[in-house]
Amino acid sequence: MRYSERLSARIKTVGAPLCVGLDPRPERLSGGLAEVESHLQKVISETADLAAAFKPNLAYFEAMGLDGLSMLERIIEYIPEEVPIVLDAKRSDIGETQKYYAKAYFEHYKVDSVTLNPFMGFDSIEPFLGYEGKGVYLLALTSNAGSADLMRKEVEGRPMYLHVADFAERAKDYPTDVGFVMGLTNLGAAEVAAFPDYPLLIPGLGAQGGDLAALTAGNPRQAPNLINASRAVLFPESGTHREAALACAAQLSDLA
Repeated sequence: MRYSERLSARIKTVGAPLCVGLDPRPERLSGGLAEVESHLQKVISETADLAAAFKPNLAYFEAMGLDGLSMLERIIEYIPEEVPIVLDAKRSDIGETQKYYAKAYFEHYKVDSVTLNPFMGFDSIEPFLGYEGKGVYLLALTSNAGSADLMRKEVEGRPMYLHVADFAERAKDYPTDVGFVMGLTNLGAAEVAAFPDYPLLIPGLGAQGGDLAALTAGNPRQAPNLINASRAVLFPESGTHREAALACAAQLSDLA
């Protein structure tokens, strides 16, 4: 089964395209790394039946050193097998190096998909494209203000993020599915309408204040999208992780 097919089935099962981001922040917990891991396990346990996917952010685990990377392995194993895992790595390098990143993520960690930075060109993502049943999400129009520096720039009469979208067509004969990262805080109806119908990973729900209006305006997209919430679920202002995830999922039920 291709990654996009598995993701579509999972979204239908849970009834919402909610992706729960796993961004461990030791500074917000008092019990050291053991409490960080326990906290993440609690989040997963409370939300696994609501999550269309989980998205561990590699940077947060790397910042904890070797112990953090060991924790990441255990957290990946703790996630139920039926829930797809998106590893948020945003890697970019020359092809030979990318080959080893792909091996690490798809063969060692065995995640289902990974985020990549495509701005070194198509050959920098190509080593990830030979994996049956896996997916990649290419940064296209991110949620930070600096996306205006490159991603929104006009190149040959089109914004750069649409040139990035062309990579999916170039990759259509590969077994790995290609999707894109489109930040909710910078995503309007015009961007949604202009972007080809490929899977989207959409961060920005919750703490970042993203507006869902562009996605609920009757746009007839068929590819499976994921809308990510991290801090809103990991560190809810009130209530439990499950209650926070239920609130996010309720906002997204029309997008399933």
